[in-house]
Amino acid sequence: MSRAPDTWILTADCPSLLGTVDAVTRFLYEQRCYVTEHHSFDDRLSGRFFIRVEFRQPEDFDEHAFRAGLAERGEAFGMGFELTAPNHRPKVVIMVSKADHCLNDLLYRQRIGQLGMDVVAVISNHPDLKPLAEWHHIPYYHFPLDPHDKPGQERKVLQVIEESGAELVILARYMQVLSPELCRRLDGWAINIHHSLLPGFKGAKPYHQAYNKGVKMVGATAHYINNDLDEGPIIAQGVEVVDHSHYPEDLIAKGRDIECLTLARAVGYHIERRVFLNANRTVVL
Repeated sequence: MSRAPDTWILTADCPSLLGTVDAVTRFLYEQRCYVTEHHSFDDRLSGRFFIRVEFRQPEDFDEHAFRAGLAERGEAFGMGFELTAPNHRPKVVIMVSKADHCLNDLLYRQRIGQLGMDVVAVISNHPDLKPLAEWHHIPYYHFPLDPHDKPGQERKVLQVIEESGAELVILARYMQVLSPELCRRLDGWAINIHHSLLPGFKGAKPYHQAYNKGVKMVGATAHYINNDLDEGPIIAQGVEVVDHSHYPEDLIAKGRDIECLTLARAVGYHIERRVFLNANRTVVL
């Protein structure tokens, strides 16, 4: 479901306690805020409660007073919350290598308004996709990877991210393993996409390996990065059935399509504040 352009987003989480839903919804009622969308989830295994609400404000809405009042109301529940203003467009940095399908798809969805974000920079270890970024009037930073000085390259990457004011980093088929240091800096706000083939195929030409094993499904996984390679908290997954008639090039084509759709879905969830981290899992409301 797409977010309405005139609504605020309130997200909150806290320990599972009696009255958590009432604490949020009653406060909104008392502030004369009209709820347009509401989702909540109580995780009985972790003992955590999560809630996401979209609402329209009254004409005399005071954001500072609203924040102060909700903080006071939620204190008894140990509740933390975030408030996102209408039409907020997070700044995004996209990292790529040579494959252009995910980058092209994200920029297209931004251009037509499907993804409410502003891509402020594209970073790559190759020069190949510079024309695509320039066509969209987005700065392109080419930082070649020196195998003898990877930390130096990553310092340049991090400098662009920090100076751009990015709130989200997207690894749109960036074919390099990030260092533990950079993973820690981006933990929880960088999304990666990769193929999901069962059984798992690593190394070169995974789709050719899959073809040789006669796979019957191809898919993709979008997840937050952490220091465990391709094992961060999963946001979204996509899958499609294939059969014996699909040659390696067919599997690759389907894989590209699924990667684009899955990554766009995950990015949409993130920028609409639908994703909560719950240990090494996610709650998507």
